[in-house]
Amino acid sequence: MKKINSLGLFFILILLFLLIGPLIVPLPPLEGIKPIEDLVYPDSQFMDINGMDVHYQEIQNEGTLFVLLHGFGSSTYSWQKVMEPLSAYGSVLTYDRPGFGLTERLIPKKEVDYNPYRLDYQPEILIEFINSRQADKVILVGNSAGGTVAIQTALNFPEKIQGLILISPAVYGGGGAPKLIKPLLNIPQINRLGPYFVRTIRERGLEILKLAWSDPAKITDIDIENYQRPLSVDCWDEGLWEFTKVNGENNLDGRLNELNIPVLIISGSEDKIIPADQSIQLASDIPGSKLVLIPNCGHVPQEECPDAFLVAVRSFLEDLEN
Repeated sequence: MKKINSLGLFFILILLFLLIGPLIVPLPPLEGIKPIEDLVYPDSQFMDINGMDVHYQEIQNEGTLFVLLHGFGSSTYSWQKVMEPLSAYGSVLTYDRPGFGLTERLIPKKEVDYNPYRLDYQPEILIEFINSRQADKVILVGNSAGGTVAIQTALNFPEKIQGLILISPAVYGGGGAPKLIKPLLNIPQINRLGPYFVRTIRERGLEILKLAWSDPAKITDIDIENYQRPLSVDCWDEGLWEFTKVNGENNLDGRLNELNIPVLIISGSEDKIIPADQSIQLASDIPGSKLVLIPNCGHVPQEECPDAFLVAVRSFLEDLEN
């Protein structure tokens, strides 16, 4: 029998380590995890949707129901400056999309028989909220990836949605992992290490937040605290990894001409995440839509420029009434 030399044995051991090590080496535990009771807001509520506790906040009123949909890495906090002013026009509801905020992190194939993080499932969650409120008129307000969910819902359930307000919507492109590497993410070794990799957002989160604002000096300590709050939710890293694996291109750009409802598009002129050019393109691709560019404003106008945001929304709503 031919003997294996020391160099060959070395490479065999390295290969075994790469194949088996990620599956057996204990991962460092998440730090800073708190009970959900310590993280909720005074008006926080939870709704069970197919076994998942979805966190939401709401101002109930008569008339139109506005459902506010946050973007990637955000939460219901993104809407706190505009919820009360919008309630002058009806009920206002915002919830944490799966993978974000204080919504429970369920793990597909372990706890549920569906994938709550996929874009094609997001409208199902939204419709559960809408049906439970029995509203006669519904307007969806979506920022960034939340705008994608709003459009997908309006296309899936055209009889339910009477208007869209899209704020720097992420239509031409997508989030999650690049298409070329997506098949690799479910390899057992990579899949087990994935949640550990996404924990780097603890350090990068503030940089991303600053990128979303035209003037980062406007970001307060309270803003930072509330953006970091979801990083104390149990299994937040697993939820973010599951979201990353299944999301990517949305393929909505070919269906925009199917939208036959009033649409307002709002963009910050200094948006570094979804450049204003994309919102201008979107306005030309959605028949009859209205476009408002807010000067000296970034990716989250409802947070950085709430007064200008509300002026644009009020004008749109008044036009709907006339």
